[in-house]
Amino acid sequence: MSEQKGSEEKQTLKTNEEVSEEPVKNKTTPEVDEKKATAEVDEKEVKEESSEEPATDDEDSEKDELKQKVAELQKKCDDFEDKYLRAEAEMANMHTRFKKEQEKLLRYDGQSLAKDVLPVIDNLNRALQIEVTDDASKQLKRGIELVFNDMEKALKANNVTKIEALGHVFDPTLHQAVKSIPAEKGQKAETVIEVFQDGYMLKDRVLRPAMVVVAQ
Repeated sequence: MSEQKGSEEKQTLKTNEEVSEEPVKNKTTPEVDEKKATAEVDEKEVKEESSEEPATDDEDSEKDELKQKVAELQKKCDDFEDKYLRAEAEMANMHTRFKKEQEKLLRYDGQSLAKDVLPVIDNLNRALQIEVTDDASKQLKRGIELVFNDMEKALKANNVTKIEALGHVFDPTLHQAVKSIPAEKGQKAETVIEVFQDGYMLKDRVLRPAMVVVAQ
């Protein structure tokens, strides 16, 4: 009977040992699983990082291409702006030149007509230089004189004026010397002493210089 009791105690101890070992096994199992999960996560992150590296290179190359395209477009834009500014400046210059030419034409309007009329004035003036004695010639000369005066009035009304030369100092911009003679007593050198043909001006422009004789 004592032997049976002893065997029961041994069996009880064995059972208690098995029961006490179970928590130990349950306690170590989560640690192993956690380490394994951590290792898997690390491996996954390494794979993701390695897979992201080529994508980063592609993005850099795309950025470089975009920067290059932006630089090219900017250069084209600058070229177009420069051409536009040049064209605008040229148009402004053309407008200024056209305005000046128009003002010039208006200012000297009638220049050709005045030049064509001057020979008529010269002929009338020569006719008036002829000495006449009979009444018929005097009346004819009087008529020529009236025409000559009317012609001069018409020219003055259109800003065509005669250049004063006789007794004035020779001016090469207004006078044309056709002859020079030594200065006599009472005459000044470089002075106009005779006029062969009257000169005329249109405003501030010389239509025809006066043909003169100058004392030296």
